[in-house]
Amino acid sequence: MRRVPNRRFLVTLASISLIGPLAIHMFLPAMPVIKSVFAISDALVGLTYSAALLVMAVSTLMYGSLSDRYGRRPVLLAGLILFTLGSGVSATADSVYALIAGRVIQAFGAGCGVTLARAIARDAYGTEGLVKVIAYLTMAYTLGPMLATLFGGMLIDLAGWRSLFWLAAIAGVLITTASRVVLYETHPKEDIQRKPSSFLQDYVALFSHARFTAFVLQTGFSSGLFYAMAAASSFLMKDYLGRSATEFGTYFMAFPVGFFLGNLLSSRVSQRFGIEDMVLAGSLIGFLAVLLQSPLILAGYLSPLVIFIPAFLISFGQGVALANAQAGAMRVIPSLSGTAAGIGFFFQMFLGAVFAQIYSLLADGSPIPMVAIVLTGSILALAAGLIPFVLKQRDRSAQDGS
Repeated sequence: MRRVPNRRFLVTLASISLIGPLAIHMFLPAMPVIKSVFAISDALVGLTYSAALLVMAVSTLMYGSLSDRYGRRPVLLAGLILFTLGSGVSATADSVYALIAGRVIQAFGAGCGVTLARAIARDAYGTEGLVKVIAYLTMAYTLGPMLATLFGGMLIDLAGWRSLFWLAAIAGVLITTASRVVLYETHPKEDIQRKPSSFLQDYVALFSHARFTAFVLQTGFSSGLFYAMAAASSFLMKDYLGRSATEFGTYFMAFPVGFFLGNLLSSRVSQRFGIEDMVLAGSLIGFLAVLLQSPLILAGYLSPLVIFIPAFLISFGQGVALANAQAGAMRVIPSLSGTAAGIGFFFQMFLGAVFAQIYSLLADGSPIPMVAIVLTGSILALAAGLIPFVLKQRDRSAQDGS
């Protein structure tokens, strides 16, 4: 009989979801400052961001698979401890290379957050309530960038960039303590330390399903354009438009607010319309937002509103699609839900790192590289989001014909 989780359980899961945004988004306002402090190139300061995304991507694969075999709780606690340690190393870094090392440790630990919060939710709440709970967790996840980027910009202006990492370290201690006290092991005992096939066989089993592949690619491409646009907006606001870190943090609220509202809508209407329809709708919203923004920028109109109104719409579309795509991927093979969650988040972080680093390499002080990257990402996300919808319609037609 499944143990019924209480409110403290859900709140703790939500807090675990915050460590990824703390590791990634709080750092965004600091990038132009760190470039100046260490006198480094755009490509090298971009590495402090994209390396964290890439390492977090790889770690999610490990956390998902390890938690399927050895239990959610011990793997989660190990990740939280690494996050806290990496935050401390970053706070005391005396060179950009020491900072990158700290960021790598921090990001490796942070990979446990979203992956295991969703796997634990799948165990504790079952498939019936999974979309709704994931939507709530993702809404909590948006509070991370909402607060991290806004207060991160303020902290930089008031206390310097190191204060960001001290704050993350304190949060890591508090969340680790809460997880140890509140969370219990949710993975069924008969599945823990089962004699596994290999990790590779698990991945092959999942990727043999076209729906799974399409769902994880959709989350990856939509996250890629999101992270590239987030990184680009930091430099465009500071270097091109001459705005402060605090002002950037304020405008950046468009990203998480749009994401939050998209998730809120998703939690209310997903059961009515279905996962495939919601994923396609979110993909289409993001694509149309990029089509709105691109001609304005190419015509020479660049302002905070031209950057952040489309950013709001892109994030809203991602919020509509993301929880549904994650739930769709995790329900393909329920016994591998932890592995599926890890793969899904890997694609989010990996393609986010790829798109963000491509922007850093192409950055020339103009907004043109951002336009090219986000337009490409939106087209790919829409194509991936269309596949599950087409498969659903095909299955429905086959059932009607039989």
